[in-house]
Amino acid sequence: MPSDREPRPHRVVVLALDGLIPFELGIPQRIFGMARDAGRRPLYEVVTCSVRPPGPVATDADFAVLVEHGPQALATADTVVVPASYELGPVHEEGVLTPELAAALALVRPGTRLVAICTGGYVLAAAGLLDGRPATTHWASAEHFQRLFPRVRVDADVLFVDDGDVLTSAGVAAGIDLCLHLVRRDHGAAVASDVARRTVVPPYRDGGQAQFIERPVPDPQQASTTGARAWALDRLHEPLRLRDLAEREAMSVRTFTRRFREEVGISPGQWLTLQRVERARHLLESTDLSVDQVARQAGFGTAQSMRQHLQATLGVAPTAYRRAFRSGPAGAPRGAVATG
Repeated sequence: MPSDREPRPHRVVVLALDGLIPFELGIPQRIFGMARDAGRRPLYEVVTCSVRPPGPVATDADFAVLVEHGPQALATADTVVVPASYELGPVHEEGVLTPELAAALALVRPGTRLVAICTGGYVLAAAGLLDGRPATTHWASAEHFQRLFPRVRVDADVLFVDDGDVLTSAGVAAGIDLCLHLVRRDHGAAVASDVARRTVVPPYRDGGQAQFIERPVPDPQQASTTGARAWALDRLHEPLRLRDLAEREAMSVRTFTRRFREEVGISPGQWLTLQRVERARHLLESTDLSVDQVARQAGFGTAQSMRQHLQATLGVAPTAYRRAFRSGPAGAPRGAVATG
């Protein structure tokens, strides 16, 4: 007889290390904990553990957190998340794990998805789990990270990197972007957008880390590209030329392109493609429009063009994406290196 039992929620185990940043520790609980299916049942179970037996874990604030699970919880995880810590010791200075951290990570089952937020990536790199892989970290630590771990392909410009079973994020709030990306990857854009609305954050953030690196402050009297972006989002289904966007802000194409990169971190063309991919994802999940109709409404013009862009961005064709997310998360496509 078929079982009436509901599927078990995906188990996320968050590893709390001494010197942790409370904000980043709370991101997985907040994002994954808010994800619900159509019947409002939780899609994830989030558990926090330490490398030691249950007890207090020091933070970088004036309080400790009481962690109720020891390292054995790591053996039960479907996904392990390592938030940043300011007290990584030899992990940060020498690129080697402490004995207790090595023993804790040894409990993680093969095939478990691994996620690092901000400088939590140092832990994965010190364990050799990022060797030969693309990864990111906080822009201020990227140069040191690359020197310490030369076998890692560090990309300091993106908000997060999805390399399939290992994912890393840039600093602090980029952990929100990465966790929302995982919800989107596991359960589709509609569920991720619902989580974003309830958390009062954008479901998808423009650009990469380049926009946050300290630079000379722009002249406040200079025009912004914000209005052109809002105008374009209302017209994704139309052909949009760079000259059209520049004219919305009364700029030359050259000036507009430079200002756009300063504000968003990527080129106008890259930004438009990302917005159109997101529009296509939404339409594939939430409507019965044909692939040709989705391609036109998302602004790709033809199904072939949309297929090429979805394959490049998501690693999956439109029909396969629709099949995965209209029938449930079991066939969720693997994500690609992403910028937000």
